[in-house]
Formats: sequence, structure tokens, C-alpha cells
Amino acid sequence: MIRSKIAGIGMYIPDKLVTNNDLSKMMDTTDEWIQERTGIRERYYADRKAETTATMGMEAARVAIQRAGLTPQDIDFLIFATLSPDYYFPGCGVLVQRGLQMKEIGALDIRNQCSGFVYALSVADQYVKTGTYKNILVIGSEKHSFGLDFSTRGRNISVIFGDGAGAVVLQPTEKEDQGILSTHLHSDGESAELLAMYNPGTHANHWVDRELADFDEAENGQMFMSHAMIDKAQNFPFMDGPAVFKKAVVKFPEVIMEALTANGLVASDLRLLITHQANLRISQYVQHMMNLRDDQVHNNIQKYGNTTAASVPIALCEAWEEGKIKRGDLICLAVFGSGFTWGSALLRW
Repeated sequence: MIRSKIAGIGMYIPDKLVTNNDLSKMMDTTDEWIQERTGIRERYYADRKAETTATMGMEAARVAIQRAGLTPQDIDFLIFATLSPDYYFPGCGVLVQRGLQMKEIGALDIRNQCSGFVYALSVADQYVKTGTYKNILVIGSEKHSFGLDFSTRGRNISVIFGDGAGAVVLQPTEKEDQGILSTHLHSDGESAELLAMYNPGTHANHWVDRELADFDEAENGQMFMSHAMIDKAQNFPFMDGPAVFKKAVVKFPEVIMEALTANGLVASDLRLLITHQANLRISQYVQHMMNLRDDQVHNNIQKYGNTTAASVPIALCEAWEEGKIKRGDLICLAVFGSGFTWGSALLRW
């Protein structure tokens, strides 16, 4: 049976370190306040002019491709996951194809926010298992810092996010003790607006625009972006933190157990669990619910903040570079994010 294995992995973190104390100079917050609620101590921001979501993705991809023993010309399909693309359209995939001077391969963009990387990995896995492609590049990259509200009004969200990128190269393998065993994807759009960035968008006259009802543009349904939206800070992300927390701590254990059960395994079989780095308290709660030891879980939100689609590949790459992952180890990747969407991937390294 053909499975897909991770043949190369890479990550890229920009140079600009931003501590909690740095943010306290921009808004009414403290290091203690941020650490108590999120576990985050610091994060990194991309250069506003020189670095983009696509360029950071390319840097991570170069490392992953080199570690796989390939060149960009060997890649025959790429998938790019992000919620912060360079352009509204086209997507970042074609920018990577151009930037790395690849062949005229297919480039797919995934918009599943914090769940994006596992969704992308699942799609790539199907292509490899069916023999459609042999060298698939999967990237998760985010540049949050360009679109956050760095005032006290936006502190509940802005202190959480950081920039960065991670990438893997998937290849086929026939080894029974290696490769992706299964992936599991879910969604529930009932609460989609509880974690969202409404504007720019095509939802004019939706409930999020009620405050703009006195503007002719909104009434006519013709407004994509306006000064009124900017004045009312409706161009920044919105999050109902408690609601997200309550849903995440239920769905994380569920989807992890779904993967283990599907393969006749139990939590104690895991060498490492890597969850999307949304909040350290969520990760610790999930660890407790799964009865896992500290050495069975890898968290790095303390250093990088929430990098959404990039968080899992960054954490996976870091764990591998630190020697926490060895050949044959059982790894579970689990994600939860906006949508709501969630998923897991179980693999043997």
C-alpha cells in the first residue's frame, strides 16, 4: 500500500522580535496579563516592506525541498494554506511557483485558517496515495502583523498573533512503518461569525454592517471597503475568545481520539502530539484530557504566538530539529480554528 511520507521539512521565522513589554508600549496591557491569558511571551513580525506571506513561505519551502534532496524543479504540485494572502487574488500558490522558478505545476490555495495546514496535508495525501503526484510541496504561512489593531481596543486579539512559515514535502512510500496513516476533517459553520474578519468582503447588508445602515453604499449592497468601515474598526479580526475556547477544548480531544481509534491505537502510543498553537491553556487542557506526559506534547506558542496555518508545520519542524522526533515515531497533528473547522492527521515519521 502506498502512503505519503514527509520527506523534507522547513520553517522560517522573521528577524523582528516583539515581546509583551514591547506591546505594552502601544496599548494598555502587561506581560503578566498576556502570559496569564495566552501563555505567550514573545512573537516575531515580518518586515513590513521586504517580507510577505508568500516570500516567507518560499523561505520555508527552500529548506524543506533541500532537506528532501530535491530542487524546486522536482516539485509537481504545491498547496498553500493561509488566511493572510499577499493579494485578495490571486492566491499565494502562484507567487511561490513564480518565485521558486518551478515548472508550470498546479498551485492550490487553502482557506481554512488555523486548520489550513492539516486540511492541505490531507489533500496532498490523497494525491500521493492515488499516484497523481510524487513530490508535493505543502506550505503554511502567515503575516498577521500587517492587519492587527495595535490599540487598547484591539489588544485581546493583537497580542496573540505572530508571523512565520512552515513547509513540508510529501512523497510516496511503501514502507509499512512510515507515512500518514489517516486524516480527519470537520466543520460546523453555525458559529462562523464568532471568529472572523468581516471586511473586506461581499456580505453587505449582513448583520455585521447594521451600524453602517445610514450609508447609502451599505443600503445598496455595493460596499466592499469604505472609510466608514475603517472608522468603526470593522477591518480588523473579531473573536469571541470564551466561545472559541469552549468549542476547542471539546473538539481537540475528539478529533485526536478519532485518528487513534481509526488506526487501532491509544493515546499512550503517541510519541508526540502537536496541536495548533492557539492558546497555551487550550493545549495544556487537551494534554490533561488525553493523559499525556509533558514529553509527549510540543508547545512553542510561548516563543512565536499564534501563527495560524503556519503554527503546526513550524512546531513540527522545531520538534524535529530538536531531536524530539525519530524514524518510526507516532505523531498526531491536531487543529481547530475559524469556521469552525478542525481536524487531525496521524503519521509515522
